[in-house]
Amino acid sequence: MTIRTVVWNEFIHEQNNAVVRDIYPDGIHNEIARALSADEAIEASTATLQDDEHGLAQSRLDETDVLVWWGHKAHGEVSDAVVDRIQQRVAEGMGLIVLHSGHFSKIFKRMMGTPCSLRWREAGERERLWVINPSHPITQGIGPAIELPHSEMYGEPFLVPEPMETLFVSWYEGGEVFRSGLTYQRGAGRIFYFAPGHETYPIYKDESVAQVLRNAVRWAYNPAKPWKDVSEAPNIPYDKAPEKLEPKGAALHKAGEAGYR
Repeated sequence: MTIRTVVWNEFIHEQNNAVVRDIYPDGIHNEIARALSADEAIEASTATLQDDEHGLAQSRLDETDVLVWWGHKAHGEVSDAVVDRIQQRVAEGMGLIVLHSGHFSKIFKRMMGTPCSLRWREAGERERLWVINPSHPITQGIGPAIELPHSEMYGEPFLVPEPMETLFVSWYEGGEVFRSGLTYQRGAGRIFYFAPGHETYPIYKDESVAQVLRNAVRWAYNPAKPWKDVSEAPNIPYDKAPEKLEPKGAALHKAGEAGYR
């Protein structure tokens, strides 16, 4: 089994901010890709905002099993056409892992259908991520909690739909709490949101965080054939119904004609 994984990063802070550059000289995307590659089942490559088509041409997405998304400063610069492609591929069965400030990304807000807003604070405070479900595949090998000495606070209320499962709840030194690990499904695709990862702290160098990401890629992987017609809404003529049927009323559309979208 090979899980073809693309780690996407807007790759701006590493180029403009000396603190971030010192922590991630090769970019957050390469740090995460290295962490994922420690699992021999994961084949990790990278893409950035600056690449042609953001590195996510249709042909590449068609060959991607799981997409990992990190964004913060440039959500609005992501092409709507690329977001459309990603949404379709998730519906078809591609896994999507959204990290940290990716909660405000176009693709996450599109998939959630909500503001995805939250409270936040940059104070370098301690974060403790409590494992809520120790039997879930994503939490394997983690223990009762992950301790991060310095983190950005994300606090409730977090305006997202009720998840399938809440896997982590974070407590911060300042007293706030946050649902920091959530799972969803959209169409045939699995989605995991994982909150820690502020760029001014070496969070993606933490081995427990890396283990969560490797576990999440395995969980999000769907080995089934992509559901390519998932977004189609065909007009089924009455004479093609499973049971014999005679029309009983007027219709707006001719047999087989496309509907309004």
